[in-house]
Amino acid sequence: MLKGIDPLLGPDLLRLLAAMGHGDELVIADANFPAASVARRLVRCDGVNVTQALAAILTLFPLDQYVPKPAMVMAVVGDPSATPDTYADFSRAIAVAEGKPVDLERIERFAFYERARQAFGVVATSDTRLYGNIIIAKGVVAPS
Repeated sequence: MLKGIDPLLGPDLLRLLAAMGHGDELVIADANFPAASVARRLVRCDGVNVTQALAAILTLFPLDQYVPKPAMVMAVVGDPSATPDTYADFSRAIAVAEGKPVDLERIERFAFYERARQAFGVVATSDTRLYGNIIIAKGVVAPS
């Protein structure tokens, strides 16, 4: 255990987050996501859902402030304008961490998988909710 660090952030996940640079992308995936076949670097975060993992990660991870939409979700197949409950959960977690609302970009399923293949890493959760996947782009931490 470390002071001030969410206990969901284990050593492998902390190492992955620390190794990422500005603009690198991270996928936080549900249990149905093909994480092992997609990931360049895979970290498991079992026993939690994507929203819990996202909230914990965002305690240390700044979103990229230089892109219009630093958070991306998989659009619902057959109804890309649909809004699953997971989207609202993600938006709330991001707004708390960033101190303001951040729009989610919706990406078609296969384009989302392709983008995930290019991501720095994938965090696989045991979330069974449908459309429980999000990609976040890392920003910078300015000097104090």
